[in-house]
Parts: sequence; C-alpha cells; structure tokens
Amino acid sequence: MPNEDAVLSALLASSNRVTAADIPALIDEAGRKLGLSGAQVYLADLQQARLTPLVHPAPETPSPNEPTDPSKPSEPIQIEGSMAGLAYRTQRTQRSRDDCTAWVPMIDGVERVGVLRVTAPCFEDAVLESCAALSGLATLLVMAKSSHDELVVDRTRSRTMTTQAELLWAFVPPRTIGTDDVTSTAILEPAYEAGGDAFDHSLGDGVLHLALLDAMGHDLASGGASAVALGASRATRRAGGTLADIATTIDTTLSEWIPDRLLTAVIARLDIATGQFTWINCGHPPPLLIREGHVVPRAMEFPAYLPLGLGLGQAAAPDEHHIRLQPGDRVLLYSDGVTEARTSDGSLFGEQRLADSVIRSMASGNAPPETLRRLVRNLHEHHRLHDDATIMLVRWHPH
Repeated sequence: MPNEDAVLSALLASSNRVTAADIPALIDEAGRKLGLSGAQVYLADLQQARLTPLVHPAPETPSPNEPTDPSKPSEPIQIEGSMAGLAYRTQRTQRSRDDCTAWVPMIDGVERVGVLRVTAPCFEDAVLESCAALSGLATLLVMAKSSHDELVVDRTRSRTMTTQAELLWAFVPPRTIGTDDVTSTAILEPAYEAGGDAFDHSLGDGVLHLALLDAMGHDLASGGASAVALGASRATRRAGGTLADIATTIDTTLSEWIPDRLLTAVIARLDIATGQFTWINCGHPPPLLIREGHVVPRAMEFPAYLPLGLGLGQAAAPDEHHIRLQPGDRVLLYSDGVTEARTSDGSLFGEQRLADSVIRSMASGNAPPETLRRLVRNLHEHHRLHDDATIMLVRWHPH
C-alpha cells in the first residue's frame, strides 16, 4: 500500500484546478490507494435533516413514494435513524455490523460538514486512522470549493431560497466556531425564507465576538437591514470600536440608508481567558445564563436600550453589562421568533420551554451544535414559526 502522506499529498495537488464535480472521484481514488474498497462524500443540508452525496443527481427522478436505499451511494440519507446520521450527530466514526462499511465524520474545525462513507474488507486500527485522515482532507477540499462552486451549494439545499435569505446567508459566518476553550453555535430558521434575523460570531486576540440581530419585518428590506448591520458591526469592531461604538454605528447607518427599518440586537464579547462576558441589549430579549443544568434567574436581565435605527445621534450610549462565567456555563441568545412559535392549539413555545429543551439535550451529552439541531427539529415538528427564529448557544469550557 502506498505511503499515506504521499497519497494525501497527491490528492491535494490534483485538487487545485478541478471543480467540485471532480472531487468525489479523486477522493475515491485516494481511498483505494489507501486500501479501501471505496469512499464517498455526503454533505449535510442547510437544515441538517439529511446527508446528500456529492455527486450530480441521477438523470431519472425516482417516484416520491419509492423508498430510498441508503446502500446506494447516490441516494440521500436521513440524519435521524441512520448509521450515517449517528456519525454526524455524535461526531464519532460508526461501523456497520459486518465491519465492511464505516461512516467517518467530516468536521471543519468544530463545524459539522457531513460524513465520509468508506468501505473495506475490514477496518483495522491503521485503516481507520487512514480513513480519518482522508475525511479531514476531503472536508478541506469541499470547504475550499463551497464559496464558489454551485454543485456544493446544490447538494446542501433541498429547495429554492428566497432573495432575502440568499442575502443573509451570504453574510453570516459558519454556524459553529470554537477552540479547546469555547464553542459558539447558531441556527437561523426558516432557513430558506429567512428575512430579518442574522447572527455573527468570530474569534480574535483571545476574544469571542458575538451579535444576534432581529430586523423589523420579513422582506428584502429586512434582510438588507440585517446585512447592513452586520457590515457596520464588523467594520467598527475591526477598527477597535467598543460595543457601544458598534451599536451607535449600526443605528446611524440604518437611519441614514434604510430609515424605515428598526433592529433589535444583543452585541457581546467573551474574554476566553477569564470568562468575562460583556454585552449590550438594544430592545432584544435578554440572554439566558445556564449553569449546572439550570437557568440562573434574572442573571442577565437588565433594562434594554432602544432598538437601533431611530437615529439617536447624541443620545446616551447603551449601557454595557458584565458577568463572570464559570467553567461549563452556557449563554443562550435568541430572537423572539423562537419563543413566539405556536402549537396548533395556539400555545406559545415560550422561554421556559426553550430553556428546558436546551438543558435536557445538554444533559443527554449532546454538544452545542446537536443541541440546537434537535431544538429546531422539535420546533418544526410541534410548532409553527410566525417570524424568523435565531438561536445562539455559547459554551465556555476552559482547560
């Protein structure tokens, strides 16, 4: 069997001038050189409901009533109730009972991308290590193409997206970022019709920067307001501005360029070394602090500043609030579209149910990204969203 480093180096070199359509064959070829019988990339869709192979769809369209066959490498696989989905949900390699097929997670940093389906006569430890290395490189190759290759975009969507949703998804960062000390993950729904909500998180100089925005309305102007707010936030932050400076810039920019739109926001920063969490609240629901499996009552409830976009000019800047996190603490930020989701009988999802859902999922051992995926799945199954629903969960877990 060829040297693993040589095989992976050759794969990397051959991927430079190809499209995403060529990537599956290159990965499969590399897998066979590593002693596998085959390798196939599956990507998670935008709502993390299914895993779709990175291949062009077959010319013939199967009947809607015809069940999919997960054994066929060209068929999508549901994340719930499948071995492939288990590998995705737990971020651990799963092996079939006959030990001839394995599903290896594809993870970009801490962001779940999909799974790599590999087949082999048997999976010894050395083979599994090679599979993990191949999966890691396959992830990098797919992510390198994801910003400009339509096949990757197509394989991660299940239906057409509205113009305002396209605008928002072009501006928001990956859903999950993190290090050994902190994880931040977010969900934006309805994914294909999002209008006014947006989130932002980034890392730099030992600080996790956060923002959750909710623009008034649910149309293209709302999406534009959130996109403008994200741009103003990043420009001000990167120029060394404070949280209050960011809020003031967003307010001024919106009032000048989109004067008929207001926007609520929580803008925050976490000192990763000390756990110092600082935030301002501009007309938004207050964040929740979850500690040792319970919401700390009123820990982050302070009078909110006015929504942004009113053109407040020389009005007093919003107050900064501070709290020192303890290792293992979670901070939950959300828009009111989450708590205002309703069941068929009209009852609200509510803040208490939101907190309980997160706490139960975490108590079951789910990581923050899986916690939010399950929460949104529950929302869609039992409630109806009447507005954009965005949730951000931050966990501080220092060594």
